[in-house]
Amino acid sequence: MKGHIRERSPGKWAIVLDVGEPDPKTGKKKRKWHSFTGTKRQAQAECARLIAEITTGRYVEPTKQTVGEFLTEWLAFVKPTVSPKTHERYMEICEKNLGPLIGDVILSKLKTDRIDAAFTKALTEGRRAAGKPYAPRTVHHMRRVLIKALSQAVTWERISRNPAAATTPPKVERTKMLAYDAEQTAELIAEFRETRMFIPTMLAVMCGLRRGEIAALRWDDVELGHTRRQLAVRQSAEQTKDGVRYKTPKSGKARTVALSATMAAELKAHRVRQSEEQLRIGLRPDGDSFVVAQVDGSPLQPRSLTHEWSRLLEKTNLPRIRFHDLRHTHATQMLSAGVHPKVASERLGHSTVGITLDLYSHVMPGMQADAAEQVDAALQAAISASREPK
Repeated sequence: MKGHIRERSPGKWAIVLDVGEPDPKTGKKKRKWHSFTGTKRQAQAECARLIAEITTGRYVEPTKQTVGEFLTEWLAFVKPTVSPKTHERYMEICEKNLGPLIGDVILSKLKTDRIDAAFTKALTEGRRAAGKPYAPRTVHHMRRVLIKALSQAVTWERISRNPAAATTPPKVERTKMLAYDAEQTAELIAEFRETRMFIPTMLAVMCGLRRGEIAALRWDDVELGHTRRQLAVRQSAEQTKDGVRYKTPKSGKARTVALSATMAAELKAHRVRQSEEQLRIGLRPDGDSFVVAQVDGSPLQPRSLTHEWSRLLEKTNLPRIRFHDLRHTHATQMLSAGVHPKVASERLGHSTVGITLDLYSHVMPGMQADAAEQVDAALQAAISASREPK
């Protein structure tokens, strides 16, 4: 395999590669031409790299397809294999974030330094009219999606390697987790008791349910007997542009959440009120009815819970937190009360206990101090007992 470079103009080079045997009829050599911009030494290095790729079978024929065109093709390819919500997020990142930054770059010419420069621009300048920089977390998501998309480009042999895999990820600071303490939780319950957000709030703060799980909960999932008080989380409502769809919970499997006597009593009272309300308009609720519903029995959209939560919270003196932070409140209070992390993990629906320990590590120092004191007390008692005359 041979190759050489030719200077076309200052800083502009043609890389000529001899491939295969000469044509037996004409004697002409089969050649591949590549354009290159840079110094002579850089052009020579690029020529050597291309020769090595051809020799090892990793050479990919360059095309004129742009990154933007490829991302459009990739979005259509992955649509059947991901959830509608995930596809919406991929599309938003590709069209609104990645497209304006690198969409016009020829795919075969996309290099790691070009991507790093685009991410730096996003972090420092942004692309919006106001010039507001993107948050590091947004750029982190952009990088993950680009790596995934370009991995498919490698599989399809559009490029020989994934240039996004070697990019430098932005430093993402963990969002401070907010939660109410016991006194604030009691105040919250009192403030919301006479509103339609009372039961959704109780399910979040007393059971740790996610917003989508609350919106998907049906009465068939709830047991309020004397011997067994529990609910089963079997579905989660996902908000998409096309409406609400019901899917398996985030962990991918159903879970059972035990109910306290207080929570069971509130659900019993809620069911009576809801039945009376629906019977007045001619509806006969059954086990398939939603626990949290509109007056006419139709399910609530997940975003409606968020909007109503924010609206009602503004009327109180409580700190402003997200509805999802009520789940954090439940987790924090469980761990602070000494509940084993494994039990808390199962109750919250985490796929592993490691997720629970990582998310709520801020609660652990106090628990470790209590554990140290308990071990010390037991040891001191044993030492004292050994010193007593027998």
